Amino acid sequence: MKLTARIPVTAALLALLLGSVTGCNRLKARDQLTKGVQAFKNAQYEEAVNHFQNSIALDPNYEDAKLYLATAYSYQVVPNLDTPENLAIAQKALDGFNAVLAKDPNDLTALKQVASISRNIKHFDVAKEYEKKVIALAPNDAEAYYTVGVVDWMLAYKNAVAILAADGLTDDGNGNVKKSKGACQKLKDQNTDLVSEGLEYLTKAVDINPTYDEAMTYLNLTYRRKADMECGDDAGRKADLAQADDWNNKAMGARKINEKKKEKATQGGVTMN
Repeated sequence: MKLTARIPVTAALLALLLGSVTGCNRLKARDQLTKGVQAFKNAQYEEAVNHFQNSIALDPNYEDAKLYLATAYSYQVVPNLDTPENLAIAQKALDGFNAVLAKDPNDLTALKQVASISRNIKHFDVAKEYEKKVIALAPNDAEAYYTVGVVDWMLAYKNAVAILAADGLTDDGNGNVKKSKGACQKLKDQNTDLVSEGLEYLTKAVDINPTYDEAMTYLNLTYRRKADMECGDDAGRKADLAQADDWNNKAMGARKINEKKKEKATQGGVTMN
């Protein structure tokens, strides 16, 4: 009887002790998180990483710390830099956000971060895939549409530069009328889908945000890529360039409106209705 009576008492004491240790570790984990956030705000990302890692070590189930850790890694990724060190940091960030998505596939923050990091390391197909996942969950996210359009333009521009170079030409931004018929056909083959999708998504971004001047700027640039593909159709080329110029003018107008809005906001003015 004495032996069996002591077992639950010992177990209760052990549970109390473990609970106390766990509670203490959670407090320490929160303290490390707070210090990490402060370092992050001061752009001290390596220090922030150390604090977030300590926080997770103290409380392995601390999801906020994991999200902050992945974010701190993402801020250290240098766009378009292919060094092993940069790619390793990018992978750490991706691993962190993918762990979040494994638990919640609809986490918008994680989806956007995976898209952004993938774009920065030139994994453009992955970047577009994740931006489209964002759009599926948030159909009025103008930035996601804009980003798909920008990636399409980047890929189309890269194709154009390579094809024109093989013809001994550099891009003139006006349809490149001196290119050969063969080059024009290659441009159509490689860029038609990219240009069509880019125009569709950029136009949607402007539909959602009518003063989205960056999207208008890329509509201008994308119509110039469309002009490349008007093989032997000079009227079509000129129509594309007219559209490009129109979007360029709209972008300048929208930029002025946005600048005025920023000025008003910084002045702290109150608008009376």
